[in-house]
Amino acid sequence: MDPIAQIIKYEGDNQTFIWKHPLEDFFSGSQLIVHESQEAVFFMNGQALDSFGPGRYTLETQNLPMVSGFFNRATGDRTPFHCEVYFINKTEQMSIKWGTDTKMEYVEPTYGFPIQIGACGEMNLRIEDGRKLLIKVVGTEHGINQQMIAQKFRAFLMTKVKPYIVSLIREKQLNIFQIDEQLQNMSAALHDMLRPDFMDYGIALERFFIVNIIKPEDDKNYRRFKEIHFRQYADIAEAKLRQQVGIIDQQTAAQKMVIEAQGIASKRSIEGYTYQDERGFDVAETVAANQATGQFTNMGIGMGMISGIGGTVGSAVGGMMSNTIGNAFNGNQAPGGVAGAVIVPGGNASAVCAKCGKNLMEGAKFCLECGAKVEAPAPAVPGMVKCPACGETVPGGKFCLKCGAPLVPKCPGCGKEVTPDAKFCLECGTKLN
Repeated sequence: MDPIAQIIKYEGDNQTFIWKHPLEDFFSGSQLIVHESQEAVFFMNGQALDSFGPGRYTLETQNLPMVSGFFNRATGDRTPFHCEVYFINKTEQMSIKWGTDTKMEYVEPTYGFPIQIGACGEMNLRIEDGRKLLIKVVGTEHGINQQMIAQKFRAFLMTKVKPYIVSLIREKQLNIFQIDEQLQNMSAALHDMLRPDFMDYGIALERFFIVNIIKPEDDKNYRRFKEIHFRQYADIAEAKLRQQVGIIDQQTAAQKMVIEAQGIASKRSIEGYTYQDERGFDVAETVAANQATGQFTNMGIGMGMISGIGGTVGSAVGGMMSNTIGNAFNGNQAPGGVAGAVIVPGGNASAVCAKCGKNLMEGAKFCLECGAKVEAPAPAVPGMVKCPACGETVPGGKFCLKCGAPLVPKCPGCGKEVTPDAKFCLECGTKLN
């Protein structure tokens, strides 16, 4: 004879949804203990009879009205009865694993080749109607746990999850690397879609999560697509970086130009001249370089430039031009390589000493300043010049037709051409003999 239970309770793990008490014979007067998160259901002859919520109960015929009609036998003052007791765990059980049993195949929308993926995740379940679950699912079994629930509900899970994921990818034209961005939206949509199916069995689907989309790392098509995809984004990122570097370089160059311009402007201000004055100095140097005879075509340009220069610089350049023109018209050399007297254009002609450059008295034969003898200049012949080396009169040019010596003197320091009466080189400042 099976033992007769006097205290009926369940204190098992929290992964069990329904647990059947192993003993089926109870005394009238036995104690039933139901915890806060539990429900107890009595079965007799295959029928679900009385239910008890949380609390402590003494089993009597008055609180078991449906069971009292099935008492088996009477023995003395205590009446035992035979029935089955199922404890229902009504807590929300979390992290129940699920996963696709086979791969989902679809055509990748970006590159158009077939690819296979899987999915897995977790769900939270809670027993809403224990009687319905007992009758529809448990039956005569000794209970049901998380693993058994996942196994029994796998079929309708797969028929809802797999088509939904594939249709979403096709509808939104997602490539395989964009699917993870949609996990939250897909989880919420599938939760709403699956809740009625679970509720048909008395189970409340509290949460449903897609945790991972399993990608085919061993598929050559996937590996090729992955390489193309990330190379494309790497190239775009590199191009953007180069563009940003170019912009920074341009900004740096612009700032450098501004700083340099500000520095030059400050230097001019400290030294007491302006940009227009500086350009005037450049023109003056150009005019001075063109003082030799035969360069009058450039003189016209110089005069035009001088017309735009005002103030002190214009006056200085104008004076230089006057001296240059006078020297160009009257600058012949005396025989023997010593410069003769120069006739200055004007109302009264006067001569200058070829040695010291001082003005000479009219008709003087010696310079009163340095005592040099004044030689009468040879009559000028148009287009002819006197060679400073051999003293012969030859046609104007760069070299003497008699001895080959240069007709235009050059600076011994820098080699630039200088005027015959120049004392210093305008290019490098070397003193001339």
